[in-house]
Amino acid sequence: MTSPLAKLAANGVSIWLDDLSRSRIESGNLESLISSRSVSGVTTNPTIFAGALGKGEGYGPQVAELAGKGKSATDAIFEITTVDVANACDIFRRVYDESAGFDGRVSIEVEPGLANDTENTIKQAKELFAKVNRENVMIKIPATIAGLAAITEVIGAGISVNVTLIFSLERYRAVIAAYVAGIAKAKAQGLDLSKIHSVASFFVSRVDTEIDKRLESIGSPEAIALKSKAALANARLAYRVFEEEFATTAWAELAAAGANQQRPLMASTGVKDPNLSDTLYVTELVAPMLVNTMPEKTMEAVFDHGEIPSNSITSHYAEAEADLALVEAQGISISEVTDLLEREGVEKFIVSWGELVESTTKALEAAK
Repeated sequence: MTSPLAKLAANGVSIWLDDLSRSRIESGNLESLISSRSVSGVTTNPTIFAGALGKGEGYGPQVAELAGKGKSATDAIFEITTVDVANACDIFRRVYDESAGFDGRVSIEVEPGLANDTENTIKQAKELFAKVNRENVMIKIPATIAGLAAITEVIGAGISVNVTLIFSLERYRAVIAAYVAGIAKAKAQGLDLSKIHSVASFFVSRVDTEIDKRLESIGSPEAIALKSKAALANARLAYRVFEEEFATTAWAELAAAGANQQRPLMASTGVKDPNLSDTLYVTELVAPMLVNTMPEKTMEAVFDHGEIPSNSITSHYAEAEADLALVEAQGISISEVTDLLEREGVEKFIVSWGELVESTTKALEAAK
C-alpha cells in the first residue's frame, strides 16, 4: 500500500525532516527515511543542534580533537555542525540529482544573533557555504528587515537560501522581492541560474498559539469559534502570494533564463494544541511546489493515519480571507501578532544558541 507520506509527496509536497544529529546520520536512520518515509530533505536550527549536542551522542571524538586544538565554543560549533550538514548533504545527494536540485537539500542557519546585522549575515552565509562545500546545502537567513538585503546578496552570489521566520503576508512579499532581486543580480554576473534554489519558510502553528490565546481571553462564543483557524488561513493566503508573485512578466523573463521559483515552505507544523488533529498543519496544507518541514513526531503521525487530499489550499482562499477578517473584527491585529512572533522567534533562537554555546563549552572542558 502507498503510505500517506508517499501520497503527500505524489501530490506535490516535499517532505523535509526538521531534525538532524550525528547519531541519526551514523546509525543509517537518516538514509532509511528517504525510502521508508519519503523524506527528501533536512532542516536544522540552533534549537535542534543544542538538543543533539546536549545529548552528546557521537560527538565525543570530534569534541576531544577540537579541545586539544584549543578551539573556542563558537569555533567548535562551526566545525561540528558543518560536518553534520556536509554528511547529511552526501546522504541526500542522489535525491538532489534526481530532482534537479529541488530536493535533497540540507539547511544550516547563520547565528541568530546576526538577525539584525546584514553585513555579518552575508559574511557568515558565505563562510558556511564554503565550509560545508556541498552543492545541495541551503543557508538559512531570517526574514528580518536586515535579513532581506542579505538574502539578495547571498542569492546574487549563487548560494541557495532557505529564508526562515516568515509570519506575515506583507513580509513574505518582501522576501520574494529580495529573492527576485538576487536572481537578477546573479544573472547580471553570468551565473548559472538553474543551480540557485530557495525556499521561503512560512511559520504556521505559532500563529494559532498566539491568536488562540487572545481569542480565549475574549471568551465570547464568536471568538471561541475562530480558534485554530488563523494559522491555516494565513498559510493558505501565503500560497496565493506565491502564485501571484511568480506569475509576473518580470519573473517570466528570469525563468526563461533558467531561474527557479522560490518555493513556499510550511514550517512549525507540529501541533501545539492537544485538542487538534496531530496532522492538521500537514493534511490541510497540500498543494504543488510546496515543502513541509516536519518534526519526526508529526511525520510519524502523518505516516500512521494522515488522510491526504489532492489539494487543500487553492479552493480555500475566500474562506481564509473571511476567517482573518473575523479575527480582526474581534480586535486582534494580525500584523501586531506577526511582528511579535518574528521578535520572539529571533529571541528563542538566540536563547537556543546560548544553550548550544554553554553545552559545547562544558563538553570541551570535559574533554581536556
